[in-house]
Amino acid sequence: MRTAKQVLRPDRLRVVPEQFSWVDHALVQHGLIDRLDRSACSLYLFLVTVADAQGLSYYGGATLAKRLRLSELELQSARAQLIEFDLIAYQAPLYQVLSLGRASPCTPPRRPPDVRAAPQPRPSNTAPLSLAQLIEMERSRAQI
Repeated sequence: MRTAKQVLRPDRLRVVPEQFSWVDHALVQHGLIDRLDRSACSLYLFLVTVADAQGLSYYGGATLAKRLRLSELELQSARAQLIEFDLIAYQAPLYQVLSLGRASPCTPPRRPPDVRAAPQPRPSNTAPLSLAQLIEMERSRAQI
């Protein structure tokens, strides 16, 4: 059965930001990236990457969990966090990445940091890491 795409939040259609990036800088400027856990960040990046011009995509839960190497529970938690922070709208199986530019993001209470996800300091004389290297580091940490 083919899912009919429909905009879930017409008032929050995603537009490509003016700066040179597909991911809106407001994610960093509003401090949202600092309050999302790594599963929510992974899901958000994936949805931004696969969304159409209106921010819509309809990947199934099993496919998302497999692609992002998350359990079903972790996927549900990540999705709930993105909804809580008003970054996505969701009506199974349809996701809509919401625009950040016009709306003021909600600010739920800070969650205690995940001790397992604490960043390890890098020596200052090393080169910047690529996204692929960062993902591989996270995968290695998750297996420990």
